[in-house]
Amino acid sequence: MISEDIRGSVQVAILGGTFDPTHLGHLLIAEYVRRALAVPQVLFMPSGVPPHKLTHEVSPAEDRYVMAVLATADNPHFAVSRLEIDRPGVSYTIDTVRELNERFGAPRSVAFVTGADSIVEMGTWREPDAILEEALVVAAPRPGFDLGLLEECLGVERAARVTTLDVPEVDISSTEVRWRIAAGESARYLCPRPVLDYIRKRGLYL
Repeated sequence: MISEDIRGSVQVAILGGTFDPTHLGHLLIAEYVRRALAVPQVLFMPSGVPPHKLTHEVSPAEDRYVMAVLATADNPHFAVSRLEIDRPGVSYTIDTVRELNERFGAPRSVAFVTGADSIVEMGTWREPDAILEEALVVAAPRPGFDLGLLEECLGVERAARVTTLDVPEVDISSTEVRWRIAAGESARYLCPRPVLDYIRKRGLYL
Protein backbone atom coordinates (compact mmCIF):
# COMPACT_ATOMS: atom_id res chain seq x y z
CA MET A 1 0.00 0.00 0.00
CA ILE A 2 1.03 3.62 -0.56
CA SER A 3 1.66 5.45 2.70
CA GLU A 4 1.09 9.17 3.12
CA ASP A 5 4.79 9.89 3.51
CA ILE A 6 5.42 8.35 0.08
CA ARG A 7 2.65 10.25 -1.72
CA GLY A 8 4.14 13.21 -3.54
CA SER A 9 7.73 12.29 -2.62
CA VAL A 10 8.75 11.41 -6.18
CA GLN A 11 8.65 13.61 -9.26
CA VAL A 12 7.89 11.08 -11.96
CA ALA A 13 6.71 7.49 -12.17
CA ILE A 14 8.21 5.21 -14.81
CA LEU A 15 6.15 2.38 -16.23
CA GLY A 16 8.65 0.13 -17.94
CA GLY A 17 8.09 -2.71 -20.37
CA THR A 18 8.32 -3.83 -23.95
CA PHE A 19 4.80 -2.52 -24.73
CA ASP A 20 4.44 -5.02 -27.56
CA PRO A 21 1.71 -3.76 -27.81
CA THR A 22 0.48 -1.25 -25.22
CA HIS A 23 -2.90 -2.46 -23.94
CA LEU A 24 -5.64 -1.25 -21.60
CA GLY A 25 -4.08 -3.01 -18.62
CA HIS A 26 -1.00 -0.80 -18.96
CA LEU A 27 -3.17 2.31 -19.02
CA LEU A 28 -5.17 1.23 -15.98
CA ILE A 29 -2.00 0.63 -13.94
CA ALA A 30 -0.57 3.98 -15.04
CA GLU A 31 -3.67 5.87 -13.93
CA TYR A 32 -3.73 4.14 -10.54
CA VAL A 33 -0.03 4.88 -10.10
CA ARG A 34 -0.53 8.55 -10.93
CA ARG A 35 -3.27 8.95 -8.35
CA ALA A 36 -1.72 6.72 -5.66
CA LEU A 37 1.67 8.46 -5.80
CA ALA A 38 0.29 11.93 -6.53
CA VAL A 39 2.78 12.40 -9.35
CA PRO A 40 2.20 14.92 -12.14
CA GLN A 41 3.33 12.50 -14.84
CA VAL A 42 3.63 8.81 -15.62
CA LEU A 43 6.37 8.12 -18.12
CA PHE A 44 5.92 5.06 -20.30
CA MET A 45 9.40 3.66 -20.96
CA PRO A 46 9.52 1.19 -23.88
CA SER A 47 12.68 -0.89 -23.59
CA GLY A 48 15.18 -0.78 -26.41
CA VAL A 49 16.85 -4.18 -26.14
CA PRO A 50 15.19 -5.87 -23.14
CA PRO A 51 17.75 -8.10 -21.37
CA HIS A 52 15.13 -10.65 -20.27
CA LYS A 53 13.87 -11.17 -23.83
CA LEU A 54 17.11 -11.53 -25.77
CA THR A 55 16.01 -14.97 -26.96
CA HIS A 56 12.46 -13.84 -27.84
CA GLU A 57 11.26 -12.06 -30.94
CA VAL A 58 10.25 -8.50 -30.07
CA SER A 59 8.70 -5.98 -32.46
CA PRO A 60 10.95 -3.14 -33.68
CA ALA A 61 11.52 -0.48 -31.05
CA GLU A 62 10.06 2.27 -33.26
CA ASP A 63 6.79 0.36 -33.67
CA ARG A 64 6.54 -0.19 -29.92
CA TYR A 65 7.29 3.47 -29.27
CA VAL A 66 4.61 4.66 -31.71
CA MET A 67 2.02 2.30 -30.22
CA ALA A 68 2.76 3.66 -26.74
CA VAL A 69 2.39 7.23 -28.02
CA LEU A 70 -0.94 6.40 -29.68
CA ALA A 71 -2.22 4.65 -26.54
CA THR A 72 -1.39 7.56 -24.22
CA ALA A 73 -2.13 10.52 -26.48
CA ASP A 74 -5.48 11.43 -24.89
CA ASN A 75 -4.14 11.67 -21.32
CA PRO A 76 -2.16 14.84 -20.52
CA HIS A 77 -0.61 13.13 -17.48
CA PHE A 78 0.97 10.39 -19.60
CA ALA A 79 4.10 10.71 -21.74
CA VAL A 80 6.36 8.29 -23.60
CA SER A 81 10.14 8.37 -23.33
CA ARG A 82 12.68 7.38 -25.98
CA LEU A 83 15.43 7.13 -23.38
CA GLU A 84 15.94 3.36 -23.52
CA ILE A 85 15.12 3.08 -27.23
CA ASP A 86 17.80 5.60 -28.16
CA ARG A 87 20.39 4.26 -25.72
CA PRO A 88 22.81 1.85 -27.46
CA GLY A 89 22.96 -1.73 -26.29
CA VAL A 90 20.85 -3.63 -23.77
CA SER A 91 18.39 -1.63 -21.63
CA TYR A 92 19.04 -1.86 -17.89
CA THR A 93 16.69 -0.35 -15.31
CA ILE A 94 19.50 0.93 -13.11
CA ASP A 95 20.91 3.04 -15.97
CA THR A 96 17.49 4.59 -16.59
CA VAL A 97 16.92 5.35 -12.91
CA ARG A 98 20.31 7.02 -12.56
CA GLU A 99 19.89 9.12 -15.69
CA LEU A 100 16.47 10.38 -14.62
CA ASN A 101 17.63 11.13 -11.09
CA GLU A 102 20.43 13.19 -12.62
CA ARG A 103 17.98 15.02 -14.86
CA PHE A 104 15.73 15.90 -11.94
CA GLY A 105 18.73 16.84 -9.83
CA ALA A 106 17.73 14.87 -6.76
CA PRO A 107 18.15 11.31 -5.42
CA ARG A 108 15.10 9.02 -5.50
CA SER A 109 13.21 11.36 -7.84
CA VAL A 110 11.84 8.34 -9.65
CA ALA A 111 9.27 5.67 -8.91
CA PHE A 112 9.88 2.58 -10.98
CA VAL A 113 6.67 0.62 -11.52
CA THR A 114 6.53 -2.94 -12.77
CA GLY A 115 4.20 -5.92 -12.66
CA ALA A 116 4.23 -8.78 -10.19
CA ASP A 117 5.42 -11.11 -12.95
CA SER A 118 8.59 -9.03 -13.33
CA ILE A 119 9.27 -8.01 -9.73
CA VAL A 120 9.59 -11.62 -8.56
CA GLU A 121 12.61 -11.89 -10.88
CA MET A 122 14.26 -8.72 -9.60
CA GLY A 123 17.10 -10.70 -8.06
CA THR A 124 18.31 -11.47 -11.60
CA TRP A 125 18.37 -7.79 -12.68
CA ARG A 126 21.55 -5.75 -12.91
CA GLU A 127 22.32 -4.12 -9.51
CA PRO A 128 18.93 -4.83 -7.89
CA ASP A 129 20.00 -3.38 -4.53
CA ALA A 130 21.10 -0.16 -6.20
CA ILE A 131 17.70 0.12 -7.88
CA LEU A 132 15.98 -0.26 -4.51
CA GLU A 133 18.29 2.38 -3.05
CA GLU A 134 18.01 4.93 -5.85
CA ALA A 135 14.31 4.61 -6.78
CA LEU A 136 10.97 3.91 -5.17
CA VAL A 137 10.15 0.45 -6.56
CA VAL A 138 6.42 -0.20 -6.92
CA ALA A 139 4.91 -3.58 -7.80
CA ALA A 140 1.48 -3.89 -9.38
CA PRO A 141 -0.48 -7.15 -9.12
CA ARG A 142 -0.91 -9.42 -12.14
CA PRO A 143 -3.27 -12.38 -12.44
CA GLY A 144 -1.48 -15.60 -11.61
CA PHE A 145 1.32 -13.92 -9.63
CA ASP A 146 1.14 -13.68 -5.85
CA LEU A 147 2.82 -10.58 -4.42
CA GLY A 148 2.69 -12.36 -1.09
CA LEU A 149 5.60 -14.45 -2.34
CA LEU A 150 7.94 -11.47 -2.59
CA GLU A 151 9.90 -12.47 0.51
CA GLU A 152 10.35 -15.98 -0.84
CA CYS A 153 11.52 -14.68 -4.24
CA LEU A 154 13.58 -11.66 -3.21
CA GLY A 155 14.47 -12.27 0.41
CA VAL A 156 13.10 -10.43 3.43
CA GLU A 157 15.31 -7.34 3.15
CA ARG A 158 14.67 -6.65 -0.52
CA ALA A 159 10.96 -7.45 -0.29
CA ALA A 160 10.55 -4.93 2.55
CA ARG A 161 11.79 -2.18 0.23
CA VAL A 162 9.20 -2.88 -2.48
CA THR A 163 5.95 -0.91 -2.31
CA THR A 164 2.91 -2.84 -3.49
CA LEU A 165 0.06 -1.11 -5.31
CA ASP A 166 -3.61 -1.97 -4.86
CA VAL A 167 -4.82 -2.14 -8.48
CA PRO A 168 -7.68 -4.20 -9.92
CA GLU A 169 -6.22 -7.24 -11.65
CA VAL A 170 -7.07 -7.02 -15.33
CA ASP A 171 -6.28 -10.25 -17.13
CA ILE A 172 -4.90 -8.69 -20.31
CA SER A 173 -1.42 -9.37 -21.60
CA SER A 174 0.52 -8.32 -24.67
CA THR A 175 1.06 -12.01 -25.37
CA GLU A 176 -2.69 -12.57 -25.58
CA VAL A 177 -3.14 -9.58 -27.89
CA ARG A 178 -0.42 -10.83 -30.23
CA TRP A 179 -1.89 -14.33 -30.22
CA ARG A 180 -5.38 -13.09 -31.02
CA ILE A 181 -4.19 -10.97 -33.92
CA ALA A 182 -2.03 -13.78 -35.30
CA ALA A 183 -5.00 -16.14 -35.09
CA GLY A 184 -7.35 -13.70 -36.80
CA GLU A 185 -9.33 -13.18 -33.59
CA SER A 186 -10.63 -9.85 -32.30
CA ALA A 187 -8.46 -7.81 -29.93
CA ARG A 188 -11.07 -5.07 -29.62
CA TYR A 189 -11.47 -3.74 -26.07
CA LEU A 190 -8.02 -5.09 -25.18
CA CYS A 191 -6.09 -2.23 -26.78
CA PRO A 192 -6.98 1.38 -27.58
CA ARG A 193 -8.44 1.66 -31.08
CA PRO A 194 -5.55 3.79 -32.45
CA VAL A 195 -3.13 1.02 -31.43
CA LEU A 196 -5.20 -1.65 -33.19
CA ASP A 197 -5.40 0.55 -36.29
CA TYR A 198 -1.61 0.93 -36.27
CA ILE A 199 -1.10 -2.83 -35.83
CA ARG A 200 -3.37 -3.46 -38.79
CA LYS A 201 -1.67 -0.83 -40.93
CA ARG A 202 1.81 -2.17 -40.17
CA GLY A 203 0.81 -5.83 -40.41
CA LEU A 204 2.24 -6.59 -36.98
CA TYR A 205 1.89 -10.01 -35.32
CA LEU A 206 0.57 -11.74 -38.45
